[in-house]
Amino acid sequence: IFFAVFYALVSYSLPFVLMQTFNEATSEAVRRSVAVDPNTPGYAAVVVSTANAALTQQLQWVPPALNLVVGVDTSAVYDATQGTLTVRVDYPTSKLNQVIPFLVLPGVGAVPSLPATLSAASSLKF
Repeated sequence: IFFAVFYALVSYSLPFVLMQTFNEATSEAVRRSVAVDPNTPGYAAVVVSTANAALTQQLQWVPPALNLVVGVDTSAVYDATQGTLTVRVDYPTSKLNQVIPFLVLPGVGAVPSLPATLSAASSLKF
């Protein structure tokens, strides 16, 4: 049982750190997009590109082995009719499984037991 508890502690730490990073990255992307002047030509595209640039900068520490790809595992959508920017990170747990082997323990199940996708989202109405 000691091994199961120790492995759970170690294997859950990376998903928790990733979730904190995803939440921080999405909120920072929204914050930086607020600074874009609404009179800028092509405002919607500039807001989205600013959000994507912020995501890229915030997620650059993530090791390449985790295969997190900005633009594939992330999205930034500006809805001009409602004036809402939504920034999301949807990271499939299958990519994490390539780095951390998930153990299936009798009576316990999979360790770590995670949802199919680690997701974080931030949105703001301008």
